[in-house]
Amino acid sequence: MLWQDDDTHEEAPAADMVDLAFSIRCRQLPVDHLHALSSALLEAFPGLQQNRIGIHEIHIAGSQNGWERPDPELGQYLMPSRRTRLCMRVPKSKAEDIARQLQDHTLEIDGCELTLGSVKERPIASHDTLYARHVLMKNKAEEQDENIFLERMARELEEIGIHVKKALCGKTSQIRTDDTPLCTRSLMIADLSPVESIRLQQEGLGEHQHLGCGIFLPMKGIQAVDTGDD
Repeated sequence: MLWQDDDTHEEAPAADMVDLAFSIRCRQLPVDHLHALSSALLEAFPGLQQNRIGIHEIHIAGSQNGWERPDPELGQYLMPSRRTRLCMRVPKSKAEDIARQLQDHTLEIDGCELTLGSVKERPIASHDTLYARHVLMKNKAEEQDENIFLERMARELEEIGIHVKKALCGKTSQIRTDDTPLCTRSLMIADLSPVESIRLQQEGLGEHQHLGCGIFLPMKGIQAVDTGDD
């Protein structure tokens, strides 16, 4: 954990990135779906990575109808509800074109069909606490010692003009790919200035944003972080 105090405040700039939130029609999804989802979207929209597009994990609460989160090793699936959305972080200047190309498109995700429906544009706003479900770990040392991971995060954030005052690691997980699985940690950054908050949401952190890594979302507070490893 990193923890410093600072009372500096700045006015938030306008963001040039937005989130596109698509309604979806989908009976079931693999729990580990990010790689297959990214591949399907890349096929539907070949300019995906060149246009700085980040793909959010399709998130469904860990408990569904009182049950525990499905276990992929047991062949279980996520069951999206009518309120579940597929979200993509895209340049505001490209949002209309991307929405038009993808709306009503049916994706094949590891044998599961997902059809994109209506889409809403969600602006990015300043929040002093942000959270990423996945940030890439680069080696075994970072997997074994969260402080090594946090030190690298602090350095990389400094490179984009963000001085880390409070940071906390959460759960570890893996994202399946065609090659070696990606090992990730969740990460919370708190006490961000308005300028830093917008910058972090626009820039993201680290590699593989098209696989859901390094994409930051607003978070209500530090107490909501899950610090248990899976």
